Amino acid sequence: MVVAVLALQGAFAEHGQMLDRQKTEHFEIRQKKDLKRPFDALILPGGESTVMGKLLRDLELFEPIREKINAGMPVLGTCAGLILLANEVEEGNSHLGTMDICVRRNAYGRQLGSFCAEEEFGTLGKIPMVFIRAPYIVKTGSHVEILAKTGGRIVAARQGNQLVTAFHPELTEDDRVIRYFLQMAAGAAERR
Repeated sequence: MVVAVLALQGAFAEHGQMLDRQKTEHFEIRQKKDLKRPFDALILPGGESTVMGKLLRDLELFEPIREKINAGMPVLGTCAGLILLANEVEEGNSHLGTMDICVRRNAYGRQLGSFCAEEEFGTLGKIPMVFIRAPYIVKTGSHVEILAKTGGRIVAARQGNQLVTAFHPELTEDDRVIRYFLQMAAGAAERR
């Protein structure tokens, strides 16, 4: 399996290190020609969603990536990546709009509102969660599975081959979320 990591801005290097620990082949997408390389799954990292959305359009990556996701390409969106995938953003514009969720940006405040928690994640048990200027999911469509909450707010969800987290699993030593994503992607590859 080969995983592409969007590397326009944000925490893409940490995702690469996480994939290295899983011995998973990966490369970075920085420009349109990078999309010509074959890959089985995509990671949209944390960072600044407005900047990432603008760069996706400016570099002509927006439509090709959106088409791949809509065609079933497995994708993991963390923090800003979650915002990029949401079809509705409170007090903001949606970007790729491929996942039936509404999100609130910077929901916990600015940088000083960053925090860590440990919560249940689907069937994985309790996992550490690092929140940095994090969003949360306000509401979900009927086909969206809620995987984790903190303080009563939705912070992880799945819709088909799309997995999103409001937190940064790449900033902890716990590899269960990335293993969950890679298993999800492997299952999608088998069905093709």
